[in-house]
Amino acid sequence: MEVKINLQTLDMDHFNPILSSGNEESDGELGVITRKKLKRPPRYKVLLHNDDYTTMEFVIYVLEKIFGKNTDEAYAIMLLVHNEGKGVCGIFSYEVAESKMKKVSLEAKQNGHPLLCTMEPE
Repeated sequence: MEVKINLQTLDMDHFNPILSSGNEESDGELGVITRKKLKRPPRYKVLLHNDDYTTMEFVIYVLEKIFGKNTDEAYAIMLLVHNEGKGVCGIFSYEVAESKMKKVSLEAKQNGHPLLCTMEPE
């Protein structure tokens, strides 16, 4: 992406010295500043996996408490987990996905459920 900027209108002290014109007298020439486009960080799906012991009510509770789902969304995801074997709870940056996964595991352990929560690249 190229951006054309009139160097006369800029305070060059705020920019890299390489971009500076070096003197106060400028003939109004245009400079070109090239910016690298930032790549979006990778995103990760957080998944809940079905098991024979965790109650459907607890799965809904986790989806509402940890993932901020409303009751209808939580119920729909719980049915996916139950019927398909796993369901996506949300898509997040690596750090957020890892944090949510750990919160689910801790909540499940504290409540005596073997609920498995994993993450995978989107």
